[in-house]
Amino acid sequence: MDTAVLIEGKGGFPTLKIDNEYATAIISVYGAQVLSFKPKLENSGSDNARDLLFLSDKAYFEQGKAIKGGIPLCWPWFGNDPENSGRPAHGFARNTLWSLEKTASTGKGETQITLSLSDSEETQKLWPYAFKLTLLVTVGKTLRLSLQASNTSKQAFTITQALHTYFAIGDINQTRIKGLDKTRYIDKAAGRTVNVQQDGDVTVDQEVDRIYIDAPPRITLHDDKNKRQISIQSSGSKTTVVWNPWSEIAAKMGDLKDDGYRRFICIETANAASDIIKVAPNELFKIDAEYTMS
Repeated sequence: MDTAVLIEGKGGFPTLKIDNEYATAIISVYGAQVLSFKPKLENSGSDNARDLLFLSDKAYFEQGKAIKGGIPLCWPWFGNDPENSGRPAHGFARNTLWSLEKTASTGKGETQITLSLSDSEETQKLWPYAFKLTLLVTVGKTLRLSLQASNTSKQAFTITQALHTYFAIGDINQTRIKGLDKTRYIDKAAGRTVNVQQDGDVTVDQEVDRIYIDAPPRITLHDDKNKRQISIQSSGSKTTVVWNPWSEIAAKMGDLKDDGYRRFICIETANAASDIIKVAPNELFKIDAEYTMS
């Protein structure tokens, strides 16, 4: 039995539905964006069976627009256009239709999906380099992502990037992030460019937009209302971004309900701020993340 089936999803986007012995998942080929991951735990009635990922009820499924939720891919730049030339925030990878290269089952019964994006006339207008970007998604007891950037140009290029993961939570007021204590961060919401040191767990009671510098490879999200923990294990990344827009900004977003900010927090495995990656011709750089629920 095929564990991955290609269907027409919302907005007419090609979408993969995955169902194996460990989990179900949904991946949009547009943006190469994982939209859902639900492990099949022993106690199927447990709160832990809830989705790992938040997807906005009002998310846009339109060509040229980002889908709010799941795991958008920010590439080849993170944040606003570094050249201030009117290019889209967070690059073009999340707003582009990718190619489905391969679906396969591992010997362990996991499902592996390979999606790719190469330079085109359209991408060259925005970013004048030749490249191949590959996303390998492994759906099993855990969810694993590997974003691999190959430089097929004759000159080096630099990138910043992120796995902009929206984690579903029961209530933002009952949510804690462990593992970032004593880590310094850039507080973008406060307009500060100087680093501030984290004191204890990260909690949210207002807009939070932080880039944690030299972040550890393992961070744990405590979703206390749902009585679960989510472990994030990363490699290839020195920065972690934590973001929640809070009420005022959320109310101005057309693709998010006014109270939607209460049900997600973004913890992003990233190369951002001073963590700029230089990729030489014919070289490859990858950023990996593994998400485990317990």
